[in-house]
Amino acid sequence: MMIVADTNPSHSTKPTHELSSVVVPLLKGVLYQEDNPGLWGSLLNLQASVRDYVAVLGLDLMLDEAEGYAFLRSRQDEDSQAVMPRLVARRQLSYQVSLLLALLRKKLAEFDAGGGDTRLILSRDEVVELIRIFLPAGSNEVKLIDQVDATLNRIAELGFIRRLRGQGQMIEVRRIIKAFVDAQWLADFDQRLAEYRQQLAQPLEGMDG
Repeated sequence: MMIVADTNPSHSTKPTHELSSVVVPLLKGVLYQEDNPGLWGSLLNLQASVRDYVAVLGLDLMLDEAEGYAFLRSRQDEDSQAVMPRLVARRQLSYQVSLLLALLRKKLAEFDAGGGDTRLILSRDEVVELIRIFLPAGSNEVKLIDQVDATLNRIAELGFIRRLRGQGQMIEVRRIIKAFVDAQWLADFDQRLAEYRQQLAQPLEGMDG
């Protein structure tokens, strides 16, 4: 019996191509179902293969089908003696960014508890009011708004919020923030905010008047 080899290169490369088309975006950042439904569908179909592939790189696939997001996280293997290079860098967050992340996460928890819409939309003015109580009295309003804008831009770069198209003063809090700011983080919320308030008071002292 003659065995005929498949000479069509697309047949052998298609699985690898499909896998890379999913893994590469994940290596770049968070993948959202609403942003790319087709790619999200491919991820769900190839989920087992993606997990095996990124595991070799020392990464874990964190996927939440209900919330519609996925990302890669560096694996913490305490039993391993080998030191593996970190492909997904840890980001050092400023106190301002950390504070606002905590406030937005708490706001999302309150929003979810109330039921109704699944998208938390806030105006910049609402965000300013969230953070104002943690700032020194008499802080310069213009500088405060500029600082909030800069902090929101940084949080948007990290993928935790997005500005609504055509509505630059409105933001949507993306639900992946729940994975970053977890229940234990919120349990220590009051203590953390007290620490952040002390830290924030120093760089803002020159903003009075």
